[in-house]
Amino acid sequence: MRIVTATAAALALAGQAVPAATAHHPTADGIWRMDGYGTVLSIRNGTFQEYQTTTVSCLKGDSAERSGPGTYTMPDGTVLTVRVQGGGDHGSLRVDGSVGDRNLHRIPELPEACTRPAPEGPLAAFDVFWQSFEENYPFFSAKGIDWHAVRDRYRPRVHAGTTRDELYAVFSEMVKPLHDAHVAVQDGDRVFAQVRPGTAVPTEELDTKVKKFVVARDLKNARNLQDFANGRITYADLPGALGYVRISGFGGYAGHGASYAAQLAELDRALDTVLSRERTQRLKGLIIDLRINGGGSDALGVHIAERLTDTAYLAYSKRARNDPADPSRHTRPQPVYVTPAQGPRYTGPVAVLTGGSTFSAGETFTQALMDRPGKTVRIGRPTQGVFSDVMSRTLPNGMSAWLPNEEFLTRSGRTFDGTGIPPHLTEPVFTKEEFDKQRDSAFDRALDVLRNSDGTTS
Repeated sequence: MRIVTATAAALALAGQAVPAATAHHPTADGIWRMDGYGTVLSIRNGTFQEYQTTTVSCLKGDSAERSGPGTYTMPDGTVLTVRVQGGGDHGSLRVDGSVGDRNLHRIPELPEACTRPAPEGPLAAFDVFWQSFEENYPFFSAKGIDWHAVRDRYRPRVHAGTTRDELYAVFSEMVKPLHDAHVAVQDGDRVFAQVRPGTAVPTEELDTKVKKFVVARDLKNARNLQDFANGRITYADLPGALGYVRISGFGGYAGHGASYAAQLAELDRALDTVLSRERTQRLKGLIIDLRINGGGSDALGVHIAERLTDTAYLAYSKRARNDPADPSRHTRPQPVYVTPAQGPRYTGPVAVLTGGSTFSAGETFTQALMDRPGKTVRIGRPTQGVFSDVMSRTLPNGMSAWLPNEEFLTRSGRTFDGTGIPPHLTEPVFTKEEFDKQRDSAFDRALDVLRNSDGTTS
């Protein structure tokens, strides 16, 4: 259940009956199917094994070993928590770093396709690739893509003698028109992915360039300039009792391979300093800069939002596709709330800076601030437009397909996938002209809003 800041897949067993609860299933051991993620789980003798299913395939996915009561740890350190409910025939799965649970239903045995050797060859890989998107991808209609026409166009190009390079090229051509940064084709070290036109991937190089520019230009008169969380969070006090916090990602806080618990502890250390009691009492405004943000853990974003409110509120609701044959059917929306944190909290005006290089968890954090009680204004450009956890699907030839299968809904049921979350106030973000003329229009607009108004968008 590799969560690439989450994972799983959609299930082709939707019509299969769930047995009634019996005394024979008091523990998590057994076979489970997951609502909305194309996944069957086998839990036996302390081993957790994922099976990725479609109507044409069943392939082994990731595995984990029991590490405590109800917990299983993957080789990369990700912790999975399984809870049994409803007398033993229902359960839930939670993945560290993701928000919400995934519902499980006990089934009598593995589907037959999971017990026999998987088909091999280029055509089998093509069919699993196409079917994985057909059953899970939520946005074909919104993007104007006829996925069946894509199959009809490309499948005749694949045959028993198709080379690996040729198949990689076919898959890449098939998904290129989606311009979805959560869609990718992976073959070893090579990865094909596309971002929304006119936007840039938040690479380490871009992050370093922008951070140097911001420190030299925007923070030249700042005090208490500090880096936290392995350099992913920067804070400075600005003149006029304003604060500035730059967040380049929601992960990597405690070094490579660190557990979610370690990341959370490192984040709390940063927040305890940045939002100290003394500072939260004197700040008149706070700029949160997400313009170069590569995403990460949605849960870490919610954790930060909890330091910015005295009142609980809905961050968003999350749902996944739940019927391989019907893209209009979804799991029940699962609400995610922001609840006030213990200790000091800042509840004054906030200016959130966003742009096309605000990705994934950077966007769900932005969404979690949309209904924040108090004054919050977004400045810059629309975010990238990719919110879902990423499903990593193994193909019969060893390649992988990455795709989203979830929607993050506002209180009114709207999603911002594809278009991104728009700003209230539009300003250029790190364009060539801005760099050449040593300008940061979005930052300057935020200063103006926080200093000369009450922080509203009017």
